[in-house]
Amino acid sequence: MSIAINHTDTFPKILLHHAKTIPSHPAYREKYLGIWQETTWAQNLVQVSSFTCGLSNLGFTRGMNLAIIGDNRPRLYQAMLAAQCLGGIAVPLYQDAVATEMVHVLNDAQIGFAIVENQEQVDKLLEIKDQVPNLHTIIYEDNKGLADYVDSFLHSFDQIQRSGEVFNVDHPDFFLTEALQTEPTDLSIILYTSGTTGKPKGVSHTHQNFMRAAKEACAFDHLTYKDNILAYLPMAWVGDHLFSYAQAMAAGFTVNCPESKETVMSDLREIGPSYYFAPPRVFEGLLTQVMIRIEDAGYLKRKLFHAAMAHAKKVGTKILDGNFVSLTSRLLYGFYNLTIYGPLRNVLGISRLRVAYTAGEAIGPDLFRFYRSIGVNLKQFYGQTETCAYVCLQPDGQVKYDTVGPAAPGIEIKLADSGEVLVRGISVMAGYYNRPDATIESIDSDGYFHTGDAGVIDHDGHLRIIDRAKDVGKMADGKLFAPKYIENKLKFFPFIKEAVVFGDQRHAVMVFINIDFEAMANWAERRNISFAGYVDLASQAAVYDIIGECIDQVNADLSEDDMLSHAQIARFLILNKELDPDDDELTRTRKVRRGFISEKYAVLVDALYDNKDEQFIEIKVKFEDGRDGQISGNVAIRNAKKIGGLVR
Repeated sequence: MSIAINHTDTFPKILLHHAKTIPSHPAYREKYLGIWQETTWAQNLVQVSSFTCGLSNLGFTRGMNLAIIGDNRPRLYQAMLAAQCLGGIAVPLYQDAVATEMVHVLNDAQIGFAIVENQEQVDKLLEIKDQVPNLHTIIYEDNKGLADYVDSFLHSFDQIQRSGEVFNVDHPDFFLTEALQTEPTDLSIILYTSGTTGKPKGVSHTHQNFMRAAKEACAFDHLTYKDNILAYLPMAWVGDHLFSYAQAMAAGFTVNCPESKETVMSDLREIGPSYYFAPPRVFEGLLTQVMIRIEDAGYLKRKLFHAAMAHAKKVGTKILDGNFVSLTSRLLYGFYNLTIYGPLRNVLGISRLRVAYTAGEAIGPDLFRFYRSIGVNLKQFYGQTETCAYVCLQPDGQVKYDTVGPAAPGIEIKLADSGEVLVRGISVMAGYYNRPDATIESIDSDGYFHTGDAGVIDHDGHLRIIDRAKDVGKMADGKLFAPKYIENKLKFFPFIKEAVVFGDQRHAVMVFINIDFEAMANWAERRNISFAGYVDLASQAAVYDIIGECIDQVNADLSEDDMLSHAQIARFLILNKELDPDDDELTRTRKVRRGFISEKYAVLVDALYDNKDEQFIEIKVKFEDGRDGQISGNVAIRNAKKIGGLVR
């Protein structure tokens, strides 16, 4: 295949560019049967070319949409690229969504072709195929368990690729002609919003939206083809598409795909990526694992760990940012780096990191400070699905715990009179798919996208996000109420997995707590506290005591906060079930659906404000096997403490 590329402004063109300039460099690594398999950029081009031709043979043409469902797999990323090479549009769906949740997206995006990872995803589509009239072709990547499936509309990835290889021989110029026809203004992907308040909307992005954002982001952090990343978060999430697809394509760096969800942490340690991103809940989970192990350690090890952490808190971030630190403090930090911080980073699989990012929701300042203090260059970025997750980036040496940084290159931000953050620039979407009405509501006549987030801009031009604009309210006395801000403080503690705060138009702040079962179970077992499961553990008095101590610390922090000192938590309860996307309490990206929870658990909210000590509740749940069930019982309610006494 003769390649002569002068422009790299679309994904197909940059594929051709990398295949020519760094042909032997790995584009993908995938863990399969315990062994890492490599695909170079030259091999990637050949495989994408074959699948593109095979897809064309099936009737996929310019302007069509291709649904993609599965875990992070090189072939699924290749299928995304193949659709774009034919002038089509990729539509990734959340792989953990139940079948009925997929119906809206498949119909809204008018999906005729779908490629899925395995039998599980095939079965989901077969279950709802009658509800998706346009769906006529399903391609599966993993053949396991599908030998007896004989439907004519089912095809294996291997079959399509082989037919494409034959087509390529007979039509050697077809792929190159198609790939070079792609234009920067062509739509490349439709990503669906999380749907916290209604049905998800399709966000349409062009090649140039993501390519320009990706190139600027790579330049910002000096990323090159020599870097590598672990791709483990949903392909349907905008963050994965920016980092594991757009930036990987822009810079040419290697994307590592773990063997399974269960092996992500061990695969992370084996790979040791130089570039990493995760939402705050992942960093919270890593810290929880650390604290569990420390609790199990001997007295001397615990003493040394806590001494090291105290020193890191004092000087770690200063050293990371290149600020002045005394020689004595540097030497002590160096000793702890050899004995504590370095081994800790290695255990977490982040010892080789040059840059790490977190986004998706606000990260607690204490959690953020912990990672930076042990030498991890963790930074925040800010953006939405509608802005390619690219609005603000934190420059090295200018990282603040309470901001998300200044506007990224190519982006303008300003605040509306209401405090809502408005964004204009290279990453703003083309519009909502087939929803011109919603597009007009979100992008004003000056081209600014209305994010729905409330924020302030400090004297350095750094943006501070307070909360979702719709969630920011006022308490009964007219003072500010920002629930997410308080929830993030609570979720710093390893025993707290989720928190839902109430207080809008109320006289006091109340909270629902979800305990982290793994961390709390470990804590309980070491104290010989017996329990039968989550429901039993969540009701234990000792568990309420430890959660109460966490809330006391949050209240102490809030008492020193000029913005929210009045919003200390008055009362709390521990829910007798975990909040779950399958029960519609969380989105697939694990964002709290606050309005739904308020309605579903109204009897508990009322009990908090009626000063009851406990409340009986019956809750409908959906089990993992799809059956509906019910949990019932009394939920205890406790008062929280404020400096100077009880909050009433």
